[in-house]
Amino acid sequence: MDHGTTRRALLAGATGALATGVLAACSTGSRPAGRTASATTLPTATATGTPKPTPTPTATSTPTPTPTRPALTRVPLPAGTVTALPARTPGIAWTVDDGASADVVAAYARSASATGTRLTFFVNGDRPAWTEHADLLRPLVESGQVQLGNHTWDHPALTKLSDQAIQDELTRNHEFLERTFGVDARPYFRPPFGYHDTRVDRAAAAVGYTTPLLWYGTLADSGDISPDQIVGFAEQWFQPAHIVIGHANFPGTIGALPRLHALLEERHLATYTLDDVFSR
Repeated sequence: MDHGTTRRALLAGATGALATGVLAACSTGSRPAGRTASATTLPTATATGTPKPTPTPTATSTPTPTPTRPALTRVPLPAGTVTALPARTPGIAWTVDDGASADVVAAYARSASATGTRLTFFVNGDRPAWTEHADLLRPLVESGQVQLGNHTWDHPALTKLSDQAIQDELTRNHEFLERTFGVDARPYFRPPFGYHDTRVDRAAAAVGYTTPLLWYGTLADSGDISPDQIVGFAEQWFQPAHIVIGHANFPGTIGALPRLHALLEERHLATYTLDDVFSR
């Protein structure tokens, strides 16, 4: 499907939704352990015949504990820009942007598989990492543990683009997410650098992206900083009801991931995707 066809389809869908009143309201940048079988002493032979050998026990793996995640009653998605979760949400929405580093995308996916952490990725489809690791991500996306949002195709400042160019950025990325992962990311989009205004929001809403999703806390890893620095920002911003932004761009994030998970456990904070919290 070409971009024009997709944009017309999105326009038609969004226009119908607006008519019925349904539409609501970054920057670039384990533990399973096998149990060893103990040695078994074979029985001593007797005059009455050859004994049957005792079966050797097989090693079993200790499953990774499923993190405690208090169930939420989903609330209607509010109109306009969303920057935080509802008050008293007992956890965070950990969101991850860009994907400049294939190694960091893979590390996030493997960490999520090992720990059960729920994530929302805001994808730039022009980053090869999302295609390279699509097979690693698909099971997490299909189970709902990982949600995908639209971060535009190649990360421009939307306030500098025409309405048509804004819509082309979103629809091209929409096509990529649909084709690669089989998901419809609407209504959430994250404007690159956080740059948006009334005109940008109106142009995005015309193709179904009605909810600009910003944040209330950052890991500040859009640039190349150390794991210690990232953990320091997490200590500040991993708080109940916060939407926290991270980036899959630089290797410092890989070193920080085990400590970030430990911090969540220490603070008894669950992780939620946007769809865990808000009803579309």
